[in-house]
Amino acid sequence: MNYISDILYWISTGLLVPVVVLLIILFVRSLLLIGNFFGQYLAIRKAEALLRTEFEQLTADTVDQLADRLPEKDNVLVLSYIRRVLQVKESPAQVQRLLSDFEIAADKDLGISKTLTKMGPMLGLMGTLIPMGPALVGLSTGDIASMAYNMQVAFATTVVGLFSSGIGFITQQIKQRWYVRDLSNLDFLAELLNEKRKAQ
Repeated sequence: MNYISDILYWISTGLLVPVVVLLIILFVRSLLLIGNFFGQYLAIRKAEALLRTEFEQLTADTVDQLADRLPEKDNVLVLSYIRRVLQVKESPAQVQRLLSDFEIAADKDLGISKTLTKMGPMLGLMGTLIPMGPALVGLSTGDIASMAYNMQVAFATTVVGLFSSGIGFITQQIKQRWYVRDLSNLDFLAELLNEKRKAQ
């Protein structure tokens, strides 16, 4: 039994370095996500104001002129898909395919936030528990310096994991609201195109 326990101990302590490296990667990725999210927020806020005005007065008769009133730069995902939907407006099947493609693209953009939300606490907990074994050994042998070092590692990994997870959770919640609203606008546009086809 002691042999099996020793094997498990060696495996767990051997995982500490990979866990710490992964936590550092998650931390750096969360900082990059903050910067990217801020730029995305500014662009989406501007596009949202424009689309709200356009869609409030949009009808089946004026839907053809929508592409001319959109900004030239498609720096927001929904703007590029609105243009693509208007290009294939005569084909309901192509419009539905683009709506599905938009959902896939939105889910892909949410991928890093979801990863941070789930992996942050998992790696943080692993980074907390792994050094606790050596810390308890240090406590039992009176090696306070070793115990203090291992406890420092345990607390640091918890903080980094929770920080990364928090960034992922906040950005995921906000982005999901963005994409739900964008999908609603695309569905509305598709319905207007259907109305126009039926009226012809």
